[in-house]
Amino acid sequence: MKITVNKNGSELTLTPIGRLDTTTSPQLQTTVDENISGVTDLTVDLSKLIYLSSAGLRVLMNVQKVMLKQGKMRIVNVNEDIMEIFDITGLTDVFRIE
Repeated sequence: MKITVNKNGSELTLTPIGRLDTTTSPQLQTTVDENISGVTDLTVDLSKLIYLSSAGLRVLMNVQKVMLKQGKMRIVNVNEDIMEIFDITGLTDVFRIE
């Protein structure tokens, strides 16, 4: 998996590309840890994500906990298959999905 990082002051956009699963979720967590300091507006762009596992959801939930303390987080450009995962798990009520 590749992750595009775009940081502009206190705004951060992360775009994971490929599969977010057990083997790649630590990479996303590391990227977040390296870039989250001082961020008040986080956007996670899932337009290039083709698969999301429970391990990936766990990382997104951890990031959401951090952002509840220091700002806001939104998830954008979610395709139908990934949206179904958010719906089934009930996480559409947890995340701000646009």
